[in-house]
Amino acid sequence: MNFKCIYLFLLVMFSTLSNALSQISKKPNILIIYADDLGYGDVQCYNSSKGKIPTPNIDRLASEGMLFTDAHSSSAVSSPSRYALLTGRYHWRSRLQKGIVGMWKEPLITPERTTVAGLVKEIGYKTFAIGKWHLGWNWPFKKDQLKNFINFSSFEGKSTTIKTKISPTVENQRVWSQTFSKSITGGPTAVGFDYYFGTDVPNWPPFCFIENDRTLGIPSEFLNPKFITTNMASYQGPACKNWNLEAILPTICDRTIKIINEQAKSDDPFFIYLALTTPHTPLAVSDEWKNRSRLNNQYADFVVQTDYEIGRILESLENTGISNNTIVFFTSDNGCGNYIGAEELKEQGHFVSGPLRGYKGDVWEGGHRIPFIVRYPGVVQSGTICNQLVHQVDIMETIADLLNLELSDTIGEDSFSLVRLLKGSNKPVRESAISTSVQGVQSIRYGNWKLICSEELQLYNLGYDIGETTNLANDHSRIVKKMLNLRKKIIVNGRSTKGKPQKNDVNVIY
Repeated sequence: MNFKCIYLFLLVMFSTLSNALSQISKKPNILIIYADDLGYGDVQCYNSSKGKIPTPNIDRLASEGMLFTDAHSSSAVSSPSRYALLTGRYHWRSRLQKGIVGMWKEPLITPERTTVAGLVKEIGYKTFAIGKWHLGWNWPFKKDQLKNFINFSSFEGKSTTIKTKISPTVENQRVWSQTFSKSITGGPTAVGFDYYFGTDVPNWPPFCFIENDRTLGIPSEFLNPKFITTNMASYQGPACKNWNLEAILPTICDRTIKIINEQAKSDDPFFIYLALTTPHTPLAVSDEWKNRSRLNNQYADFVVQTDYEIGRILESLENTGISNNTIVFFTSDNGCGNYIGAEELKEQGHFVSGPLRGYKGDVWEGGHRIPFIVRYPGVVQSGTICNQLVHQVDIMETIADLLNLELSDTIGEDSFSLVRLLKGSNKPVRESAISTSVQGVQSIRYGNWKLICSEELQLYNLGYDIGETTNLANDHSRIVKKMLNLRKKIIVNGRSTKGKPQKNDVNVIY
């Protein structure tokens, strides 16, 4: 071998070694895939005996990572769960004691509150929020102009559904033009995200995409009335011309793939919060996915389409060569709604909540026990299952722990690190967890015990009664008292983790 060949050989070896070391030393990318209204029993790997909807891509993710069987959202509905996941803090410490953030309402996350995105942005991450926000904005119109944005018609409310096309008034269009020509503050880019693209709430106006703090186009007409119907759009309101509900899911996934492809070429790590709009209503299934579930149910078809889109996202990580250095969290904001035809699906052998009692909105397990999967090659062993109690608020401290960051007392007050579990430990990381119903009724866990703090206390032992069939409150008064005292302590201290006591944003009743 002559000198030139030796030189070229060493050059190639050095380049290869340099690239390998660069990948090892680079901070991991982080991708959170947040499904909307996906039930515990809607994913095959969670419900093999009573699940009839094929979900091969989510199942594959579980086979390559860790599947958690006892994971919970902060609420059985949307906005509060999103708040908790992004802040590492129970939603009921904020002003949102029940329900969701309503149409045209102000931001729920306050400017001084640190989000997961804000946390990692401080150490050089590029941060992206894609999809559904549903945490409020500072909509740029005056109070006396609100009449131009509401009370046109609704499917959910008492108003009569419009069945023929109507046109906005001159005043409607004037106010809409003024409003949607302005910056909309208080959204994702105000709380730690460098970039946002999505549609705020897909079944609510405004029916348009929003990029950062601007609408893409000016909504100038009403949504086509054919979409104001069962399990489609819930309210009429300003829409961009020819707005197509079916295009929402593939468009936000296309945008996510585009960002992954671009960021894979960058030296900066990325954090993507992909808040899918599905399988929540509107059940706008693309033509190619209709009847794919073979269950004669649009929701079931939408789950199949959602799984396909998740597969596209995961494939983009592999195609760009960054899959091994990307932490993927997959979960859902709450359980599946009964109204999508859950009883009809049950007759065909598919149980959207699996073995659990209740549905979306309920304080029972079917409302807030959700799929939760983590994949992190080299850290999380493939095909593992964890039965320990975990909560979506734990994502913040888990990420901080993986990145060797220390949270201050005012950040992630209810977040516990899951790293020990991800590395194979079977010791509990939290002694309790609180989740609520849509009406704000709290439930608290302590080991296998679950106490529902309704007017009539309900106590269940989930160790042998996961379906919550037998109320044991009258038989275990000491357990009830202990759990009520624990709940009081968590509320009063303003935190459930160690640290300096904090104040809740409002007076929380206990």
